[in-house]
Amino acid sequence: MRAVWYDQPGPAAEVLQVGEVPDPVPGHGEVRVRLAFSGINPGDTKKRADWVGYGMPYPRVIPHSDGAGVIDSVGEGVDPGRQRRRVWVYGAQSYRPFGTAAELTVVPAAQAVDLPQGVSDELGACLGIPGITAHRAVFADGPVTGRTVLVHGVLGGVGSLAAQLALWGGATVIGTVRRRAEPSQTGVPTIALDQPDAAAAIRAHAPGGIDRIIEVAFAENIELDAEVAHNQTVIAAYATGRDRPDFPFWPMLFDNVTIRLLGSDDFPAEAKWQAAHDLSEAAAEGALAVTIDTVFPLERAAAAHDRVDAGSRGRVLLAIPQ
Repeated sequence: MRAVWYDQPGPAAEVLQVGEVPDPVPGHGEVRVRLAFSGINPGDTKKRADWVGYGMPYPRVIPHSDGAGVIDSVGEGVDPGRQRRRVWVYGAQSYRPFGTAAELTVVPAAQAVDLPQGVSDELGACLGIPGITAHRAVFADGPVTGRTVLVHGVLGGVGSLAAQLALWGGATVIGTVRRRAEPSQTGVPTIALDQPDAAAAIRAHAPGGIDRIIEVAFAENIELDAEVAHNQTVIAAYATGRDRPDFPFWPMLFDNVTIRLLGSDDFPAEAKWQAAHDLSEAAAEGALAVTIDTVFPLERAAAAHDRVDAGSRGRVLLAIPQ
């Protein structure tokens, strides 16, 4: 099969290779998916660059955890009736060496989720890491029906899906962007954080305070979050600009604020299953949409990685040759 791989970390143009590798074979409890699209996330390019300095987890890595395609083979213990089913894939390169930047990938059967009729392969390839992270951020602390949810970075991959899932779950949603110049087409009130009093602008939409805060920049926004919180607010953070943030301890203590930190690779299995179920249901109902920035051919994987690293607002995909 044709695939993209790297044998050492580094810049995309220097380490990503494209060529022929042996077809994978599904083992017990696994399925093989013939991919149509591979979704690229910032985490995929950070792994390739070895941003935390852990080194290569495997001698060779085929990158990317997310994708969509059709099951073409099943391993022992998997219902043969799953063959020829359209699916979206998550976690293909989570604690595994070979992801979705290839014509074929093998994953545990539960990580190939039936793609509802009418939902595109492109959307399916965008649901994995950002969708499951967004679902956990919104719903880990219970239903949001009737609650007010603040989504920072509402134009981003996780933030956009978090806002849509919160709306789907019956919440009132407020989003933020970094600068007033950034356009918002989210369908929710959007507050620019570069205005003189962003907290007042948020409170104007939520005078009683915020119930759930979905946080993409914990260190940078925590003072603001403390201002708009109330008793029992949950701050669910999946990213930060500084790895040792300070925060106003006593005001947050008196408000009994919960800080939930989210590392998507290690969510509980049942949480991933529930997220996959809900994401498919919301997509089938037309409640989810993603903005596609660029679709690159497999052969241009390095350019696709560079596009993600440049801070693309929309999703970047690889189109897999059929």
